[in-house]
Formats: sequence, structure tokens, C-alpha cells
Amino acid sequence: MRIGYSIKQALIQIWRNKGMAFAATLAITAMMLILGVFFVIIVNIDLFTEMLQSNYNEVELFLKDEVTPEEAETMIGTLETYGGVREAKFRTKEEAMDIMRQRWGENSYLLDSLGENPLPNSIVLSMDSMESANNLTEKVKALEGVEDIKYYKETVEKLGRVSNALRITSIAIIAFLLIVSIIIVSNTIKLTVMARAKEIEIMKYIGGTNWFIRGPFLVEGIILGTVASAVAALVTYLIYREVIVLVGRSFMTIMGSPLVPAEYMLNNLLIIFIALGVSIGACGSIISMRKFLNR
Repeated sequence: MRIGYSIKQALIQIWRNKGMAFAATLAITAMMLILGVFFVIIVNIDLFTEMLQSNYNEVELFLKDEVTPEEAETMIGTLETYGGVREAKFRTKEEAMDIMRQRWGENSYLLDSLGENPLPNSIVLSMDSMESANNLTEKVKALEGVEDIKYYKETVEKLGRVSNALRITSIAIIAFLLIVSIIIVSNTIKLTVMARAKEIEIMKYIGGTNWFIRGPFLVEGIILGTVASAVAALVTYLIYREVIVLVGRSFMTIMGSPLVPAEYMLNNLLIIFIALGVSIGACGSIISMRKFLNR
């Protein structure tokens, strides 16, 4: 009965103060959209970093043009004696071009303009650890026939620093926006509290507990926060889905990594946003009522 009463009164209060309720919902939605942008960016950077880290233990040695396949096999035999080498294989320039064509997808026809295949033959080494990969790159530089070494160490480290900086920035922004959202909800509900001041005083005199009186206002805040969160999650999903349609394939071609699927993003956004929305609404309601009920 108390829950039913709280919900009914909360809906009545929202309808009576629909202008302020709409403004509060709109403000929280806008703030949630900003959070959504940061969330989308961080998740995609994490995925890209993880994909690079999966190749972190892979070292590719580009061979000079004069190195024959037979000489490359001899080099592989030498490399396999090095500590930490799990697997070594020869990759021809034709195989390397096929891999590049797959990555470029529909735009692979642009590679036809290159004429002669400019890619070198290479030896691909799979290492058992990052430390082994670091040690190996120093040794293979001295090998005759090796023209260049492809190793993702610096790229992964830079992305890791960028990812950490984004996380710290996002936490600071999220904390600020949450405080602002709580203040907005608190001020919105305060108007309702003031309008029902006499009614609340009477309820206190006849023995109404603080939580019974607080119930409708708590539900009101939760409703505002939940609606704003659901709208923000849906809008973020729709925008992100369009971004994937427009640049998803180009991103895959250039970066070699897909964007996180929009459906996965929607599911996580809904859970996170609604949890935040309920917390914002509840905190805002409790703060708006605390001084009044403690008098």
C-alpha cells in the first residue's frame, strides 16, 4: 500500500510540475549524452588496444630483396634456437599483399594501381612473452638480410597512456556531471516539497514517519532519472549506429580493427545509465527533503 501510494503521489507531483520535471529530465539527458560519448570512445580505444596487444608478442622481420626463400628458411632455423620463440614462419610478398587486400575490403582495388608488389618477404615470429619479444628485437637487428622490424611495442604503450588519460578525464567529468545532475533533481523536487509544505507538516503531526513522507519524492526523483537515462541511452545508440554505418568499414580498413557493435553498446549503456539515473534521482530526492524533515 505504501509503495502504491508513493508511486501515485509521485506521478501526480510530476504532472503538477511538468515544466520543471521536463527541464530536469532534459538536463540530465544532456549530461548522460556527454557521458555516453566518453563511454563509446573509451570502449573502442580499449578494443583497439586489446587487438594490438594480441599482436604484441608477434614480431615481423622484413627481409631484403636479395634474400631467397631458401636463405629465409635457414634464418628461421637459427631464429628458432633463440629463447622465447614459439613459432617462426616465412611469409611471401604475395601473401602479405593478400592480407592487405582483405583488410582494405571493398577498397582493395586501389592497390591495383601499385603495379609491381612493393611489399617485402618477411619472417613472422610468435613469442611466448612480451619480455622475450623485447629481447629478440635487439638480437635480430644484427642478422644479415633483415631490412626492418615491425613491432607494436611503442604503439601499444602510447595507446595505453592515451587510454589511461581518457579514463582519468572521464572520471573527473562524470563526477562533475553527477553532482550537477543531483543538484538539478534536488531543486526540482524542492519546489514540490514547498508546494506541499502544509500537507507534510500535518502528516508529521499525525505520526507519519520520515520515510513514508519521503517516499513519493524519492519515487519522483527515480522516475525522472530513469526516463532521462533511457532516453540518453537510446539517443546515444542511434547516433553511434549511424557512425558505424558511415565510417565503420573505413575504420576497419585504416586501423585494422572493427568498432564495437551498436547492440552491445546499447545493452551496456542501458544498464549503466539506468543505474546512474536511479542513483541521481534518489540522491537528489533525499537531499531536497533532509533539511525539511529534520526541522
